Amino acid sequence: MSTDETKVRRSVRGVVVSNKMDKTIVVKAERLVAHSKYRKFVRRHTKYYAHDEGNSANVGDFVELVLARPLSKKKRWNLDHVIRHAPAEALGGGE
Repeated sequence: MSTDETKVRRSVRGVVVSNKMDKTIVVKAERLVAHSKYRKFVRRHTKYYAHDEGNSANVGDFVELVLARPLSKKKRWNLDHVIRHAPAEALGGGE
């Protein structure tokens, strides 16, 4: 392995559904799965607990996570970056 090769880390994209914990966010990632019998695509989701060092992500933000070492019982991901911030009216600030 040469020095300029970098290891590709597994990543997931999803929407933040909770940021109530300190330095932790919960991200919901949806995927489409073909039903085995009917061949119709069905939406499935998984919730990931991720470490957010700066508490920078808010509910509704579209974020990308990267796989990390186990940080706690459920936390196995780190926040890489916020792809798109939630609109202000979705957060209740548009009144």
